[in-house]
Amino acid sequence: MAFEMVGVVGLGTMGAGIAEVFARAGLRVIGVEADADALARGRGHLERSTQRAVDKGRLAGADRDSILGRITLTTSREDLRAVDLVVEAIPEVLDYKLSLFADLDRICKPETVLATNTSSLSVTAIAAATGRPGRVIGMHFFNPAPVMGLVEIVSTVLTDPALVPELSELAARLGKTPVVVGDRAGFVVNRLLLPYLNQAAVLMEQGMAARDDIDAAMRIGVGLPMGPFELLDLIGLDTAYEVMGVLFDETRDRRHAPAPLLRELVSARLLGRKSGRGFYGDEPRPREPEKSTVITFALVGEDVGELAERLDAAGFRSGDDPDVILRTADRPVIEHAVQLQDPAKLVGVRLVGNRVAELAATVLTSQEAVRAARDLMKVIGMTPVACRDRAGFVTDALLYPYLNDAVRMYDTGYASIGDIDAAMRLGCGYPVGPFEMLESIGLAVVRDGLRALYAEYREPAYAPAPLLDQLVTAGVRAFPRA
Repeated sequence: MAFEMVGVVGLGTMGAGIAEVFARAGLRVIGVEADADALARGRGHLERSTQRAVDKGRLAGADRDSILGRITLTTSREDLRAVDLVVEAIPEVLDYKLSLFADLDRICKPETVLATNTSSLSVTAIAAATGRPGRVIGMHFFNPAPVMGLVEIVSTVLTDPALVPELSELAARLGKTPVVVGDRAGFVVNRLLLPYLNQAAVLMEQGMAARDDIDAAMRIGVGLPMGPFELLDLIGLDTAYEVMGVLFDETRDRRHAPAPLLRELVSARLLGRKSGRGFYGDEPRPREPEKSTVITFALVGEDVGELAERLDAAGFRSGDDPDVILRTADRPVIEHAVQLQDPAKLVGVRLVGNRVAELAATVLTSQEAVRAARDLMKVIGMTPVACRDRAGFVTDALLYPYLNDAVRMYDTGYASIGDIDAAMRLGCGYPVGPFEMLESIGLAVVRDGLRALYAEYREPAYAPAPLLDQLVTAGVRAFPRA
């Protein structure tokens, strides 16, 4: 089928971005909103987005005029009678979508494809509400749509098989990479991303580590574009809460139950950037840290050479009666602390890359020792991340379950390794996909880390995926690729 004229219903930030994407590719677009005020806001989104592209030198002024000229804005759904494709981008409320698709089914010509941009709702339920379920499909763009390179093409058991390659070709025509998946809550990206974000909120609520430390660990240590709380504020806490609810309704996995802290913030209408405050906002500027008063330290454990050299170069000296004792060892740190004459001085230290140092305090560690350890790390150019003495500290406790989820997703046949890696790179801006990351860390390292998490938390989702366990047992270091 040739797609030349498309409709976009809902011109919020996402819908306006989708309309812009189609117009940039040379297609004629009819954008529909509920009323004149909403239509004016949608026009503003389009004008600002394209003007930013011109200001940044990514778009010529004449091209901007051509793009906007291909978009017709209206408040009447009846104007969609002749379009080849409609993409719905209204709020994530199933009843709203069911009503809209029933109306589109009445208005549009029989061969028109009706697509939903839902990020988590059942495409099958939406399709079943129409008289053309074979012509209904998911076409999930990512925000901001003109920039992000991924489109999840979501087929159902009712979808005409010929429609999937047609929509994939259209996505490629738009300059996007299509990933074809089945109708499961969250699809690929949100099914892997949102549990990780939710778990970050759980860790903070449990006092495992502070907000800024968790964000720093994942952004600076792991190399992700944003920390989990920064990303939650960008996505919108209400959106994240809704997606987690859909995931939990489908899986009944306790990890998919929205964190109580997330629920509390949403109830208070603290939704992130859209409301001006979420996990961040309205905080006083942090005071500059005082100069370190640490004079001597002790460094014990394995692989201490590089850390010792950096501390020595900064002018710190090891001594028999140190201000703080740093132990480079896996947890439980408390087992090392109780062997000391003064266990209050011991802080576990674990380097994440060459820029972050996780500092684990035991139940016996003094606040003075924690402050001293943080000061030492800052002076030698490391970002300190203070946390409790728990399995995985911060980074592994968040990263390894995410990698494990990806393995389980692949092992069920839901998506290929290549598609999962591409989805997370292009949909989230991650530097590498989960399988690329897993192989870089080492399959055995991740498997053993998951075993430690499972032993401590007894959370079934932390148990290593059977495929991962089997590959490690067989001595295989990479996942098989077709």
